[in-house]
Amino acid sequence: MSADYKGVLMSESNGFSGKYFRVFVVILIAIPVILLAVMNIGVVGNVLLVLLGFGAVVIVHEFGHFIVAKSSGIKVEAFSLFMPPILLGVQRTENGIRVRILPEIFSRKDDESGQGALGFTVGPKGKPSETEYRIGLIPFGGFVKMLGQDDTAAAKATDDPRSYANKPPHIRAAVLAAGVTFNIISAVIIFMVAFLKGIDLPPAVVGGVIPDSPAAHAGLKEGDQIIEIEGKGKDLDFSNIAIAAALSGRDERVVMKVRHTDGEEETLSLIAEQLLDEPMRGFGIIAPMDMTVAHLSKSDANDLFHKTGLLPGDRIVAVEGRPVSGHWEIEEIVQDSLRPAVTLSVERVGGQDQTKIVESKVSLDMSPAGNHDVESESALSHVYSMVPLLRIAGVLQTQQAPVEDANSSLHRGDVILAVGDVNNPTFKELRDIVAQHKDIPLPVGILRADADGRERTLTVTVTPRQAKGSERVMIGVELVLDAEHAIVAKTIAAEGGPAKLDIPRGAAITAVDGQAVSDFYDVIREIRRYPASDRITLDWRLDERTAGSVALSIGAAGECITMKSTFSDDIPFDSLRRTYKASGPVDAIVMGYRRTVMFVAQTYLTLKRLLGGLVSPKNLMGPVGIITFSYRIVSEQPLVYYVYFLGLISAVIAVFNFLPLPPLDGGLVLLLLVEKAKGSALTERVQTII
Repeated sequence: MSADYKGVLMSESNGFSGKYFRVFVVILIAIPVILLAVMNIGVVGNVLLVLLGFGAVVIVHEFGHFIVAKSSGIKVEAFSLFMPPILLGVQRTENGIRVRILPEIFSRKDDESGQGALGFTVGPKGKPSETEYRIGLIPFGGFVKMLGQDDTAAAKATDDPRSYANKPPHIRAAVLAAGVTFNIISAVIIFMVAFLKGIDLPPAVVGGVIPDSPAAHAGLKEGDQIIEIEGKGKDLDFSNIAIAAALSGRDERVVMKVRHTDGEEETLSLIAEQLLDEPMRGFGIIAPMDMTVAHLSKSDANDLFHKTGLLPGDRIVAVEGRPVSGHWEIEEIVQDSLRPAVTLSVERVGGQDQTKIVESKVSLDMSPAGNHDVESESALSHVYSMVPLLRIAGVLQTQQAPVEDANSSLHRGDVILAVGDVNNPTFKELRDIVAQHKDIPLPVGILRADADGRERTLTVTVTPRQAKGSERVMIGVELVLDAEHAIVAKTIAAEGGPAKLDIPRGAAITAVDGQAVSDFYDVIREIRRYPASDRITLDWRLDERTAGSVALSIGAAGECITMKSTFSDDIPFDSLRRTYKASGPVDAIVMGYRRTVMFVAQTYLTLKRLLGGLVSPKNLMGPVGIITFSYRIVSEQPLVYYVYFLGLISAVIAVFNFLPLPPLDGGLVLLLLVEKAKGSALTERVQTII
């Protein structure tokens, strides 16, 4: 204890002993902590559950070291959950059970026993124990302290035959390996418990496919079920798909067996790619969604109802009167509708758990391209080569403008007429121009409707910025196609598509084979009326003096009309989940064993890909991230998900602890193998350096 610290304490001559003053200080600290815990009992309970879970994983690992050391005749001096300083230490002595509370913080002068000022002994006399059982003040990790053993230095030389250092190499190796072995066994048991209870996980089903991705090129469709990955098909869930892609080698083909929605099975091979804005390499397969609207906060639920007429818990059963059995069917009908809105029929649970069918009309937009990473005009959405104007569906960030007024920024609903020197830009042209104007003011011409519906043209100046963590330069808006006008931004020569129509930029389509039209919805509806191979006429007008017509040959809709509809307002659906449950204890053991082997293999493979540069360290999660993620699971999910997560952590800890890196268990075993081959231990100096 320092002199400065002693000076703070009141002496016995002042009527207050140092011991009682320390107790008083502990009480002063404890009272507000207890009050804070009572006021936030839910948060505190979740934190305690996280700490208990991690503590259990650590105890299992250290218990492996402990039990094998004890059975091998090694003297174990301490068994600690969490790291020093000591919060609580309990040990049986000749005089009873000795209890130490914060002995290193509240020490006592001339106290050779190390009991501390707050320590005490209770209970009857008896046979002493050589091991003190501790709880550390820092709630992370744990350790077993054996006589003559030190994880961070050379083994201590001593004449005591019960010293760790004096045991044969194979005994010491068994002690070190026991922690990892117990973690593997505990992982199997933890997963077994989870599968006996049953756990809902996203199944290995294709919820969506990113355009121009490996999955799209392979022909995967929404609703396809992955039944085998590299010959393994037991208990597959969606994580197996993502991990197979992320951990595959460069240019390595991953073989999958797929069952399509029509029941036909097919074997495909995919090569993972680094997709745009994705943290890890993938196949472009989107996780499956359910047909039920997810639970939301009260304000978000009110906002969703105001925009769509839907409520959390609503389950969609039909779109435009067509029954649906999966979310992918909803997507398919919506994408092909190409109309301003669709009618959704939903099951809604009302009072007294009565279910009723409610219909809601939900607005739609049209996506500007099949892929956000538009490298050529062929990726642009079009109708027989005609690309509509762009419209702003949402503003993602505050626009940079010199004047603060209603006309100084872009708004939802604005139609883009010009960007820079380009009139009627396509999605690709706008992207290219924005990328060239990073941090440079850029004029944008727009068409805006006022409250009375009257349209006027404006020019707004914005400053493109590079998004944090991305190479993309943006102006902070979400874009869709403007189907509410029949104006052609440009006609394109799409690869494999229809012939490019001779219609000037900015011209409006006025009639389809003599039938007047006012927007692109009308254009699409009228064109769809004609069968393939028919030849019709499109009339267009650029201004009062310039007009004309072009002939159009009707072809396959999928090639000639590439526009797709999407919900104007995001509808948050629940993730699709299926119950993974063992049929009995034996099946649970098998499932637990398979899941443990899977996570162990994936952890080793992750490290290999990390060294090979195929996995970025940014995608890994450290201790703080793991604890934060654990808290989210505990606070938001049923307990079985946290149990499952602890099984994963136990398997990963087993792998990391057995890596051949001192002071990990694997590194210490490696030194023992060197000692066995050499015939003698490395010198203390060499061991200390290592």
